[in-house]
Amino acid sequence: MSHKFYKSVRSRLQRSELAVPGSSPKMFEKALSSAADYVFLDLEDAVSPNDKIMARANVIKSLNEMDWRGSGKTISVRINSLDTHYMYSDLIEIVEQAGENVDTILVPKAGTASDVYMVDCLLTQIETNKKLKNKIGIECLIETALGMSNIKEIATSSERLEALHFGVADYTASLRARTVVIGGLNPDYPGDQWHHGLSHLVMTCRAYGLRAIDGPFGDFNDPDAYTAAAKRGAAIGIEGKWAIHPSQIEPANSVFSPPDTEVNKAKRILEELDKAAKEGKGSAQLDGRMIDAASARMAENIVNIDKLINK
Repeated sequence: MSHKFYKSVRSRLQRSELAVPGSSPKMFEKALSSAADYVFLDLEDAVSPNDKIMARANVIKSLNEMDWRGSGKTISVRINSLDTHYMYSDLIEIVEQAGENVDTILVPKAGTASDVYMVDCLLTQIETNKKLKNKIGIECLIETALGMSNIKEIATSSERLEALHFGVADYTASLRARTVVIGGLNPDYPGDQWHHGLSHLVMTCRAYGLRAIDGPFGDFNDPDAYTAAAKRGAAIGIEGKWAIHPSQIEPANSVFSPPDTEVNKAKRILEELDKAAKEGKGSAQLDGRMIDAASARMAENIVNIDKLINK
């Protein structure tokens, strides 16, 4: 390991993240009782300009009156982007009126570190002024060419930052790429056209201790394609995916939960290496294969996820 090390942010179970439009309060109760790990109440793309003010009021009311945490949910709010006149009111009104009940703020279309600094600065001032005990985290959507090109600076921009999300829809538009469905694969491309963006995001998150989350898959009538996309992400280190429809929650939870066989093997790896260490050995054998310190780190990742799920 390098002498330079970035501590991992707090662990949160984020296998499935349900997107709920702030303009549709009738969906809030369903989200509350769903199996989603995470819920973000959306004030941005899912809300029309005519409904922005109403949606903000709906979100504040739900944060204060609905027990999201008691229902096992991490609760987030996606504010409007910094290039709109809604953003500052979103942040100020929500945090001043319901800040104790917000876990994270999701910042869309983050393009530079200064975008995160602005949100952090406002949060700090409001929390200090209101004497809030709850320190709100920040999560950023990487969904533009500018954001992806500045992803390292964004990743190190704030101590509040917890996760980066891959916003494939706006990223597609920003690149002027061609696709057939949001998050889906273009048959004209020989492979996974989103692999580079996702892989770059995962690498950056792991380098700087952040969580790496995949964004939406547009066709909620195609569960097989959604599951395939989730599996591709999981294979490279993504730890969760958005659900834009309740039907996508279960596949996400399934894909990003290590199976019992994997958990049991991880525990056996740690046990065998512990025995080897007591005998003064740095490696051991398990099922005819060599295991060492790298094996232990991979096994610990699996065991830690399992602990979060069971918690």
